[in-house]
Amino acid sequence: MFGTLSDEVEVKVSADKAWQLYGTLELADIAAKYIVDEIEIIEGNGGVGTIIKITFKPGSGISYYKEKYTVVDDEKRVKEAEVIEGGYLDFGFTLFRVRFEIKDSPNDETSSSCLIKTTIEYEVKEEAAANASFATIDPFVALNKFASEHLLNSA
Repeated sequence: MFGTLSDEVEVKVSADKAWQLYGTLELADIAAKYIVDEIEIIEGNGGVGTIIKITFKPGSGISYYKEKYTVVDDEKRVKEAEVIEGGYLDFGFTLFRVRFEIKDSPNDETSSSCLIKTTIEYEVKEEAAANASFATIDPFVALNKFASEHLLNSA
């Protein structure tokens, strides 16, 4: 069973400024501050191949997972990470990928705002199809809210 979830938010900062946050490990710092219990960099510096371990707050249903950055495209301002251990994989998912895309807002000719699109792609084994409901965009919507506040306050 394959599925996708997505969310898009407009932020009143340039796409380049947003990418300076989303395209780096600084986004993980915001997640660690507001969303998750701890983030540990296992290897890498934020580029393709970087592996981070995300430990969730007690009661969140998932204790931890490790994700690997598979795409970090500074030109297109796209970053993708896939879960490679724990978390969703423990619930029968064979794929859990998160993509952030930062685009200039088409309604803003001054380039002073951008669109941040977050997409989750997942695949679940048929025998675990009931667990597909664990896939949710909500933590990423919350992360985008905190990231947007950070961007606006540092403008």
